[in-house]
Amino acid sequence: MAAASLVLSGACTIGENGGVAVSMWNNFTFKLANWANRTAIRCSGDRVGWIHKGTPIIELTMTGRRSGEPRTTLLSAVAERDGAFVVIGSRWGDSKHPAWFLNMRDNPSVTVRNRSGARQMTARLTEGDERAELWALVTAKDDHYLRFQARTDRQFPIVMLEPAEDAEAGGS
Repeated sequence: MAAASLVLSGACTIGENGGVAVSMWNNFTFKLANWANRTAIRCSGDRVGWIHKGTPIIELTMTGRRSGEPRTTLLSAVAERDGAFVVIGSRWGDSKHPAWFLNMRDNPSVTVRNRSGARQMTARLTEGDERAELWALVTAKDDHYLRFQARTDRQFPIVMLEPAEDAEAGGS
């Protein structure tokens, strides 16, 4: 019998030596982690939950690409530049892009809320030298994205969330 890995329901992997590895990050645990952090933010009156291991957390609201309904998730803002936030679609090294990225790709108009309040922003996928520069900046600060990247062949999207021009102009 050839040595192989068997994946069960995307959550467990049985290795060639018979050992079992359980991935705790699936859709349920993503949603549970988001719910727990969002609950901490709301129950504390926005005093707790906006920082995780030194990295700012943002609440991102976008339009669902299939439903057309508002969808909200919490993300790590791995870098900030001139009022823009940088987010990475790592999904902890999963083989699929996160839903929030697919939603933003189809409709880049988003609302970002952090400890300072909410504002309209526009999502832009980084490419080429800009993406390489941001990847180097983020991974030099914390190598966990390198560990996530080693789990998949998928290149993580790096997205800039930039202040919307209409919002800066005061809607005029």
